[in-house]
Amino acid sequence: QVQLVESGGGLVQAGGSLRLSCAASGGTFNMFGMGWFRQAPGKEREFVAAINWSSSGIYYADSVKGRFTVSRDNAKNTVYLQMNSLKPEDTAVYYCARRKGRYYDGSSSRENPSAYDLWGQGTQVTVSS
Repeated sequence: QVQLVESGGGLVQAGGSLRLSCAASGGTFNMFGMGWFRQAPGKEREFVAAINWSSSGIYYADSVKGRFTVSRDNAKNTVYLQMNSLKPEDTAVYYCARRKGRYYDGSSSRENPSAYDLWGQGTQVTVSS
């Protein structure tokens, strides 16, 4: 049974940095694209970033472009989200997720949570002003 476990969340002041990790246990991690999403209280889950299986395709939401960096280490079955210049509006629960379909990097649904079939439990990120 494949599981995704996020870590690295916490409380940080505005302008600070955090690095989230998402470790996959079991399965064939290196065949799938991965995504990061976030959900703030009372809001819908929103796309943050995605990376394809080989790291040749990397994508960001406009709201985080230039501040966040997504990467992966297939040898460690882990995907990362480096978050710099954090803002209070980045406060949310952050989730990693596995994209449906082996070696699939289609653009039409990349930002849609329904395009992902396996989710972690989430990690809270709180940015104070």
